[in-house]
Amino acid sequence: MELNPATPLHLIDGPILLRLGAAALLGLLLGLDRELRGHPAGLRTHGILCFTCALMTISAIALHKQMGGSEGNIDPLRVFEASAAFTGIIAAGLIVFNQGRIKNLTTAAHVWLAGMIGIACGAGQWPLVVSASIVAIVMLTLLRVAEDRWLLPKDEA
Repeated sequence: MELNPATPLHLIDGPILLRLGAAALLGLLLGLDRELRGHPAGLRTHGILCFTCALMTISAIALHKQMGGSEGNIDPLRVFEASAAFTGIIAAGLIVFNQGRIKNLTTAAHVWLAGMIGIACGAGQWPLVVSASIVAIVMLTLLRVAEDRWLLPKDEA
């Protein structure tokens, strides 16, 4: 069996640590919203998911380049397929339908968001990471304030 050449340990460098660290930190920040609201997928779930998607993306890009780039038959876009499948399993397990009410739908979408930001961190797409994170945090914060201020609680509606 022929394997790809191993990457030497001394090649641990700043860009890899930056990508993984940014994904972990942003995942934790996204999970903080869910944690503070007492939802089941909080800090650890979001942090691990975002970090893992970044790790998968970095690995896929590195393997693609190791195997000859576009000449090889490895497609780094399969990272999205795998991430979508695993994130979908996690998110689907969070959604609960009970007594005519759906719960944790936003948390499931939140988990998906953490995964996609992790992929962007892994790919080193920093303008996309910053833009998506700002929009996500502003949207989650402002919409919560608007809901709390102007909408009736669901129990009173």
